[in-house]
Amino acid sequence: MKKIMTFTLLLCGFLGYANATIAKTSELEDFKREIRKLYDLKEMAFAKNDADMLVKEFYADDARSVSGNDAHTYAGRDEFLKVYKEIVPTATVKIESIETYVNGNAGWDWANFHVNPNGEDQKPFTFMILFLWTKENGQWISKGDFYSLGNFQHQNK
Repeated sequence: MKKIMTFTLLLCGFLGYANATIAKTSELEDFKREIRKLYDLKEMAFAKNDADMLVKEFYADDARSVSGNDAHTYAGRDEFLKVYKEIVPTATVKIESIETYVNGNAGWDWANFHVNPNGEDQKPFTFMILFLWTKENGQWISKGDFYSLGNFQHQNK
């Protein structure tokens, strides 16, 4: 009887751990899928020269952005819109997620932000970027980012 109880307790503990691990994996996979949709939207906004859609659907009202190159900052959708109206027509972009974390209604994603300028005399470049995310009213939205010129190397996990 003691062996059966021990086995039952071990099995319940294992199943609880397995369920928590599955739930955490599912949370991460769901988050990755949702932010990928937003990255696709941002890429499409650049391709279609639609700064308004990009800012309205990608960034929270109180989002902030900081450049690690020159410490330039801007905050709020009005400032984001001014910046994006200038830069969206100049390039196409591709966002490559590198490392992602989520816990409940908050998460972040380290990414490579590849920029392909429209001018023939300009060379492509990449920003290393940290996107900050929150879930508001059931939807993921970016609270902002921190970026610097460079390129994250892929890590084997």
